Amino acid sequence: MPAYSTLSEAVNDLQRRGYTDDLQLGGHCVVCDARGLSLDPEEFQIDEFHRFEGNSDPEDQSIVYAISSAKHGLKGVLVNAYGPDASSMTQEMVRKLATH
Repeated sequence: MPAYSTLSEAVNDLQRRGYTDDLQLGGHCVVCDARGLSLDPEEFQIDEFHRFEGNSDPEDQSIVYAISSAKHGLKGVLVNAYGPDASSMTQEMVRKLATH
């Protein structure tokens, strides 16, 4: 798995490698607004992930996931906070994302 210095470097490289869909957390699913899709945890896999902490503030934590779905022919990037600022998710989504 590649190592990146910054979040933007990771996102740019993942997009260059075909992870072109912009994904968001929907609480119980991953959402791709551009395609009108909501992916339940069993419909996608996490291919890789990268964590980052802010240089000046350790509370400024983020994680980028490279996500794919064979069922929907999708490859995308999901960026989220982790730690105290993490988005609220269902337990099923927490389990899926926490395996990485």
